[in-house]
Amino acid sequence: MGYFLASPVRRLWYTPGSLVAAHLKPGMTVLEPGPGMGFFTIEMARLVGAGGRVVAVDIERKMLDVLMRRAAKAGVADRIDARACAPDSMGLSGLAGRVDFVFVCAVVHELPNQEMFFRETAQAMKPGAALLLVEPSGHVSEHEFDQELKLAGAAGLKIERQVTIRRSHAALLKKS
Repeated sequence: MGYFLASPVRRLWYTPGSLVAAHLKPGMTVLEPGPGMGFFTIEMARLVGAGGRVVAVDIERKMLDVLMRRAAKAGVADRIDARACAPDSMGLSGLAGRVDFVFVCAVVHELPNQEMFFRETAQAMKPGAALLLVEPSGHVSEHEFDQELKLAGAAGLKIERQVTIRRSHAALLKKS
């Protein structure tokens, strides 16, 4: 499945740059939970430039290893901090208040503790930082997505606007 997630075929649903480019600037720190093999990670590393960084957090060490090989090939490995984490925590304590943007695509519905996820993510974010939450509508019902948004709200993230992304539920959230 990991190879499909990094495959050019996935571009039929998502184009990495088109989803995140408007939210990224050179020098930013980006958090990407569940990056898989780096379908979005590599493009985000290009967009944040040499002075920026993308923190990619995943429970699958093998996925992170492939991500870093792909990033090295693309010339952006020095901008990516790939971190293996435990299933119950992303281990982001060193990032408290440092993240400018969070990109979460097709991840939250897979998590055993969504409340903890949003709490940890909000703690890592700077005031005013944004989180783009995208869930596939084929796997996540509108009701389930609304529940995710409520958990995000309880963690201090407010909905700025709903976002239209093909075959997805999506929203841009901000930390106050």
